[in-house]
Amino acid sequence: MGLQSTLKALSDPVRREILQILKKETLSAGDICTHFDITAAAISRHLSILKEADLIQDKRKSKFIYYTLNTSVLEEIMLFISNLKGEDGND
Repeated sequence: MGLQSTLKALSDPVRREILQILKKETLSAGDICTHFDITAAAISRHLSILKEADLIQDKRKSKFIYYTLNTSVLEEIMLFISNLKGEDGND
């Protein structure tokens, strides 16, 4: 995980909303598209950025690709932010 790519991915409100949706369930790109009023190509680009940042994972089933949240990267980000805030008890 590159922190810069992760923060860039999180900077966009559409990508943050995709993560919120995937928090609840694993979905295909088509299913994700139904939650937004933007093109499928735009959703595909957002998914690519999230995948490059390792915030989501994909798995092919038959002719569909399903996306799921990668919580381990989110845990690393939370730990990083907690350490910045001094919540490790050492400040």
